[in-house]
Order: sequence, then C-alpha cells, then structure tokens
Amino acid sequence: MAYGLEQLELGGGAIVKQEGAGVTDNIPIIVIVGPTAVGKTALGVALGEQLEGEIISADSHQFYRKMNIGTAKPTPQERSRVRHHLIDIADPDQTVGLARFLQLARQTIQDVAARGKLPFIVGGTGQYIRALLEGWQVPEVPPDPELRRRLEQRAHEDPHSLWAELLWLDPAAADIIDPRNIRRVIRALEVTLKTGRPFSEQRRRRRPPYRTLTLGLTMERQALYARADTRVDAMMGAGLLGEVQSLLEEGYDWSLPAMSALGYIQFRPYFEGERSLEEVVAQIKRDTHAFIRRQYTWFRLSDPQICWLRATDPELHRKALVLIQDFLNAA
Repeated sequence: MAYGLEQLELGGGAIVKQEGAGVTDNIPIIVIVGPTAVGKTALGVALGEQLEGEIISADSHQFYRKMNIGTAKPTPQERSRVRHHLIDIADPDQTVGLARFLQLARQTIQDVAARGKLPFIVGGTGQYIRALLEGWQVPEVPPDPELRRRLEQRAHEDPHSLWAELLWLDPAAADIIDPRNIRRVIRALEVTLKTGRPFSEQRRRRRPPYRTLTLGLTMERQALYARADTRVDAMMGAGLLGEVQSLLEEGYDWSLPAMSALGYIQFRPYFEGERSLEEVVAQIKRDTHAFIRRQYTWFRLSDPQICWLRATDPELHRKALVLIQDFLNAA
C-alpha cells in the first residue's frame, strides 16, 4: 500500500509507510468504534491526518443532508483536515439501508486503498460495522412503501402478529431479530414477501478482503453519560431546535426513517404541543444513555477482536499509533 514515504517516531518504534504497492485482497483497514460521545471522531481525524488516511463514516444518521447538529457530524474544520466519505449522501426522505451502506463502503475502501491511502472506518452503528467486517451479503430489495404502510399499520394494532408471521415464514430470521425491534421485523417480512424467499437465506457471509485492526474507545459509564449530556446541551446551544423545525418546514415528516434518529424524534411531542422544550431535552439525554447501553451490546468490552483504549488516557493518541504500527508491520 502506498501510504507515503515517512516514519512516525513513537518513542519505541516507527511506522514505515511504503510507496508503490498496489491494492491486494488483503487491504489493511483501521476501525474505530465505541459508544456515542466517547471521542471517535477526534481520534479518527488525528490519526487519519498523521497517517495519510481517509475516513469512511459508519454512522447511519450522518448519511443524511440537513441533519448536522443532531447527528454530531464532523465539523467543516475536521473534514478539511482529513477526507471523509459517506456523509451527506442522501436527503432525509431517502433511505440508506444496510445493503446500500455495504455497497458504498466496500467501493470506497477499494478506492481509498487504490490511491495509496489508509482506510479508517469510524462510527458507532454496530450492525453496519459488523456486517462490513464479517462480509455479510445483504439482499438489495428496495423498500415497498405500500407494503411497509400495511405492515406498520399492523404493528400499531398488534405488533405480536408481525413477529408471529415472521416466525412462521422464516424461523431462522426470527431467531436473531429482537421482536421489539419492529423496524427490523418489518424489513425481514418485506424482503421475504417481495422475493418469495426467506430473509435469512439471502443473508450469507463472504470473507471480506480486509486485514483489520479495531480500536475501541471507552470510559467510565457515569462520566460518559455526563459527557453525552453536555453534548446535548451544546447541540441545543448550536441550534438543534431550529434544525428540526427547518426539516419539518421543508416537508420531512416524522414517518421518515431519518427523522426517527436520536435527537430528532424526541422533538415530536414538543411540536405537537404535548411537551415542553425542557422535557424534550431531558428525554434526549435519557434516550442517549439508553443508546450508549445498546452500543455496548454491539461493542463488548470482552470482545477479543477489539483493542480497547480509555478515551480519557493522556497517552491515547500515542498508544493508538503504536497499535497501528504493530498491525501494519505484521503484514
């Protein structure tokens, strides 16, 4: 891989980046994961800038234009320091699902590597990252609005009936999908009903052409909650309320998947006159804490595939560089 000819002194070794090698089926990629608000973006930008890398976002809500504050997108300054991909690639009334993400991410990794840059995957959407690293082959069945409408109506009236139908049609899918995750249940039914084949049979795995180092950022849970709360307050100060109002005024309604994102859907009762702004902010904070707990189910501290680093460690950047050095030198 052509990472540029230089050495990064780390007080105990150096990363030697070589010119001229072509793209192979063993592309090295660096993955940075962890819960929201832990500092993934800052670390990714710092490492990407130093290692001539490019960042591929694995945050499912940063795909959407006009949703900037609530999704905590990298700032213009951060994006000027390191090239970012898969940000602002769709309007809020479009859908970038798992299949589309995998297609775009795989293409982008190949392109970044072909240009001699080091691909960084940075984000907190656990399912998307796992699917990419494990080589999931996801059926590219476009959404059927009318079918979804009928399924969503049934979910509203009797959510158990959807689960029961999925269990009958595709027990293997039912075995791995949480029945409380109505959106995934609906998607599995949609694919099964549209194609006439079980959803689970269309989700195979193929060994991806990557060699991966996964860095995980973590910190003490209560401190992380406090940091997340501070970020919510900063988002409000930066104009999150106005951002949501502008989206609604442009015709993006609450039924859209993009508008169900954390930091947006919580405003619905405010705009419908059912809650105060203070109550909405408190709800966003509570839901952010719950989201952090869910993220830790995707990124387990016991996972041997993840090299965990404490986000508050003053040596964080140096330690991350040493791990990357060892990884690249082991090729």
